[in-house]
Amino acid sequence: MTRHYDAVLFDLLSALLDSWALWDDVAGGSSLGREWRMHFLDAACRTASYRPYLGLVAESANAVGIAKTQADMLGNRWSELIPWPEATSIVAEIASTTKIGVISNCSEELALQAVDRLGVSFDVVLSAERAGYYKSDRRIYEKAIEEIGQTPERILYVAGSPYDVRGAAAIGMSVYWHNRIGLVDIEVDSMAIESSENLLGLRSLVV
Repeated sequence: MTRHYDAVLFDLLSALLDSWALWDDVAGGSSLGREWRMHFLDAACRTASYRPYLGLVAESANAVGIAKTQADMLGNRWSELIPWPEATSIVAEIASTTKIGVISNCSEELALQAVDRLGVSFDVVLSAERAGYYKSDRRIYEKAIEEIGQTPERILYVAGSPYDVRGAAAIGMSVYWHNRIGLVDIEVDSMAIESSENLLGLRSLVV
């Protein structure tokens, strides 16, 4: 059987882990938590080169009215990150036949902690800190592509946010948008080869 792809790269904090729930809980509610998270994603996308992750998180918190003491709790509660229900089994299935990697918009330390929550061994773990850039700067994707050892057209990218869909598609990768929280973005939907509220569709594409 001909393989669709020779490697799969995943966004870590949204596509594989329910980081949305942690941000919401730290913020004290889903509405403010979502505003905080989206502000951070926008700020990261506009940041020319890597700046300390938790510092940028705190700046975004301040911008939406969340106290720094609250924002500081996010890093302290990192061990509470939980994989989406099907994430570990799906990723393990893919890993049995295909090279896999993750790209994470956080520090090296926090990226490694987050990967441990999945209990799966990845061929590549790339943090924004190690890359020197945040998503959706093309250079972070290019570094992951180089490290996984495949060309963009032979890689499926599993995105967890609209910013990530745009960034990965711009570099030439096919994109599966794991839109777990139901964000509405018609433009981004058209960029992805598939948009789904879960990861189960990856089986027909990769496994």
